[in-house]
Amino acid sequence: MSKVIEIENLQLTYAPKTSLQRQALQNINLTVESGEFRAIIGPQGSGKSTLLQVMAGLELGLGKVVVDGLDLSQKKNRRILWQRVGVIFQQPERQLFEDSLYNDVAYGPKNMALTSEEIERRVKAALKKVKLGEEYYPLSPFKLSGGQQRRAAIAGILAMEPKILLLDEPTAGLDPRGRQEIMNLFTELCRKQGITTILVSHDMEEVAHRADKVTVLHKGKVFMEGCPQEIFARGNQLAEIGLAVPFASELANALRERGKSIANLTTLVDAEREVGRLLGGRSGRQQ
Repeated sequence: MSKVIEIENLQLTYAPKTSLQRQALQNINLTVESGEFRAIIGPQGSGKSTLLQVMAGLELGLGKVVVDGLDLSQKKNRRILWQRVGVIFQQPERQLFEDSLYNDVAYGPKNMALTSEEIERRVKAALKKVKLGEEYYPLSPFKLSGGQQRRAAIAGILAMEPKILLLDEPTAGLDPRGRQEIMNLFTELCRKQGITTILVSHDMEEVAHRADKVTVLHKGKVFMEGCPQEIFARGNQLAEIGLAVPFASELANALRERGKSIANLTTLVDAEREVGRLLGGRSGRQQ
């Protein structure tokens, strides 16, 4: 796999040389492979959203930042990047503005100088992915439900067919079913279409279930990094910086403290399998 994001010695300071000076990011080194699903977690104020904005070319710090082969220290490259990267912040539905759902989703592709046929193909494909059928096309996006507006906004990003998705709490405010539907969509785009996906989230269950690799930030620095099993096995260290672990990992850590030999667990499926193994072994000894 090739590297799609390379960050070396990134430093970013807000309001430098003033009384409001704040070091947002310090000595960040990060590499993301093409097609990877990367999660970025950390306590509030750790720099997660700021790092995502750097990857999107919306914030500029000191150090090397290369995204999809583009050195983002050059302004012209940042403009090119904005046609390759889809950024979905919290409550993206606030960016809806057109008179119809169809026109809103078509806005981005129209600015890419595509043919009318290609624009139509992209709009219909994007709306199909978010499960908004043709009956919704002529409706004002403001007449849609909150969950539908969220999906409409996401469709507008997908219609530009980005190579990289940068997601900052994209399911915030949705009900459990809505959250699962949206996250299933992003996971499918990553797994089946190879879209590199970077997710900032506080939902450790989702991170454990979906991420290939996890980067933990604390006070603007990389605190730890690894696969979900490795990260969540270090529950005590995460607790020290105010982070919880998924239930399955918490269970595994508690069983280890009681002398049980158990693998690192991240999902409920893992937990069910391992608990079944332990109970089966105990039952066998009692017979």
